Amino acid sequence: MTKAEVLAVFEKTGGILKGHFVLTSGRHADTYMQCAKLFIDPVESEKLCNSLAKNLKKYDAEYVVSPAVGGILFGYEMARALGLKNIFAEREDGKFNFRRGFDLKKGTKVLVVEDVVTTGGSAREVVALLQSIGCQVLAVASLVDRSGGKAEFGGIPFEALISLEIPSFEKENCPICPLGIPAIKPGSRNLA
Repeated sequence: MTKAEVLAVFEKTGGILKGHFVLTSGRHADTYMQCAKLFIDPVESEKLCNSLAKNLKKYDAEYVVSPAVGGILFGYEMARALGLKNIFAEREDGKFNFRRGFDLKKGTKVLVVEDVVTTGGSAREVVALLQSIGCQVLAVASLVDRSGGKAEFGGIPFEALISLEIPSFEKENCPICPLGIPAIKPGSRNLA
């Protein structure tokens, strides 16, 4: 799919929000990519995941692992598109961990997926968890790389369906805050 086609799906599903937002990283932005809205429509979200899956088959993974909460639906849909097993990591005492009886053996080949990457923090934490138990993290993937290609995962390949450079700002440097527009936190993790 082209970048324009992907963005059209986000527009159609209401997945591009404009306003004043606090991102998972705590940074502020005037644009928010809300994949939860995208995943309301299984037909449209399947199109995007199938398109990304074409780029990920080459890794020959066994599992898809995503960070909860935002990555759960995306992780499931990517696993389905790739014909792989799927689990997710959850925060427990501020750190990602596997719960619900999820267990991976040393040497398991894994793809880490996160719906939208801004700084890559959550995905890096999941990568570190997987590496700590001896898994082989083959790649990190997202629907949207909003870092404009700047997100890094310690030498692990990063695949995104589209890459956008959407400016974000530290709270103290946010040009939207002085305008008096309330900042909202549409994501699942509250750092700000």
